[in-house]
Amino acid sequence: MAELLLELLSEEIPARMQARAAEDLKRLVGDGLKDAGLSFDRAESYVTPRRLALVVDGLPEKQPDVSEERRGPRADAPEKAVAGFKVALPEGATIETRETEKGEFLFAFIKKMGRDTRNVLPEVIVRAVWNFPWPKSMRWGDERYRWVRPLQSVLAVFNGTALDMVGWHDEVFAAMSMPDGVFDWMNQTVGHRFLSPQSFEVKDFADYKAKLEKAHVILDPTERAAVIEKQAQKLAENAKLTLKDDPVLLAEVAGLVEWPVALMGSIDKAFMGLPDEVLTTSMRHHQKYFALTDAKGKLAPKFIVVANTETQDAGKAIVAGNQRVLKARLSDAKFFWDQDRKETLESRSGALKDRVFHAKLGSVHDKVRRVEKLAGAVAEYCGADAIEAKRAARLAKADLSTGMVAEFPELQGTMGRYYALAGGEKPEVAEAIAQHYSPAGPNDSCPTAPLSIAVALADKIDTLAGFWAIGEKPTGSKDPFALRRAALGVIRLIIENGLRMGLITVIKNAHALLEDPIDKGTVRVSIGPKSVTEGGSSFELKESHKIKSADDVAADLLNFF
Repeated sequence: MAELLLELLSEEIPARMQARAAEDLKRLVGDGLKDAGLSFDRAESYVTPRRLALVVDGLPEKQPDVSEERRGPRADAPEKAVAGFKVALPEGATIETRETEKGEFLFAFIKKMGRDTRNVLPEVIVRAVWNFPWPKSMRWGDERYRWVRPLQSVLAVFNGTALDMVGWHDEVFAAMSMPDGVFDWMNQTVGHRFLSPQSFEVKDFADYKAKLEKAHVILDPTERAAVIEKQAQKLAENAKLTLKDDPVLLAEVAGLVEWPVALMGSIDKAFMGLPDEVLTTSMRHHQKYFALTDAKGKLAPKFIVVANTETQDAGKAIVAGNQRVLKARLSDAKFFWDQDRKETLESRSGALKDRVFHAKLGSVHDKVRRVEKLAGAVAEYCGADAIEAKRAARLAKADLSTGMVAEFPELQGTMGRYYALAGGEKPEVAEAIAQHYSPAGPNDSCPTAPLSIAVALADKIDTLAGFWAIGEKPTGSKDPFALRRAALGVIRLIIENGLRMGLITVIKNAHALLEDPIDKGTVRVSIGPKSVTEGGSSFELKESHKIKSADDVAADLLNFF
């Protein structure tokens, strides 16, 4: 049994695509081997920012011989039919006449001799590369195939030696109905881009992995993540701080480096008065830094950045550069924080009239007015105060008009809580504002406070009723308005909080809030200036859209749930 080692070296692969790409490579090559009649014991794929690698163990050195039987026409069939059957057979096939229940028929026996595995592998690899399902890919130069980034070389070693690709291109591509293409096949690769750029030969996977590590490349993303965590933990302990647990960020950073080197930087104390979420969002989402906390659990004025190289100054220049970048981002955040608090959250609600929610459902301000009324009705099922529920719903989306949320969209709702508290709102109202988007996914916590539950339910049910009324339901492959997530959120809010509510009644109430009070069965949305004066009267230009009946919407939604 033999081993196949494959490496596809390219420019940097986006971190978000790496894990899926490793699985796709294993699947495509594995399926190609099985289709070619080549069994194997084990296949493992690996990925770094610059390379996709695959090792397949237990491959035979030759395809098995295959015998095939084909039934032809009747023995007494016209000569043309018999001749046509014979012409279609490959060379070496034997023909005999056999008696069956339906009479005598011609049967052909074909024996296909197995090809050397070494000669089959190029077709399997090329087909995998050609059909690779990158979310986004590109062409470059005069190449005909696509890859996520320019592909530089292909390392392909079978049973200890490189695959011999001389003279195979035209025949293979023609057989696969593909345009011709050129790959640089070899038994060589290169190490880290900066620390070990020299090329070296490899003979098998063990040799490949060991030499890569000597060349400052950790092949396994799990190992890189473990190295990053260990280094970061050590830096934190030395500073008497605690590393904030963030497995998602850890996995992403492991996809950005081939040779991780963790370094600690400082945050200017002038920015420590910002909300923790602002600091962590700037560090986590924009700069990929790890946050640290002190003995009291408060955010510390330190961060950890992971470099992709070792430097002679022990990373001092890298830390200084990252501190400058973070300072610039936090300076913007501090400016927005100071400016936003000069106005109350309620005073910003009017600006939502200029923010479109959906062309057929009006502005965000229209949605807020519907959610406000619906929250008051839902409050009785949640044990919440109806007046406070309306108040929280009225302010829930006002932070969309703030500078901070415009700069950091991830903080919508969260900043609403801070601005509500700064404006003197009750803590329960502020918390409901922060949690009304929750749960945003399976890993998000579900609100448990009665006021928060009421506003979150009202917001999601209004969205579902509205989009169902205008016929914008999700399909098997598309859900552009995240309606499945909203429906799952409603289910979780009800089940996890043990609510008993008349869901059909609530959906119909939400539908009634959509309908024009004069022209039932339609929803009216603004399409022009806020007011037009004609004959001394002022009015808004509106457009009517027909909507489905409340009964149909309720029935469809219940089936969807």
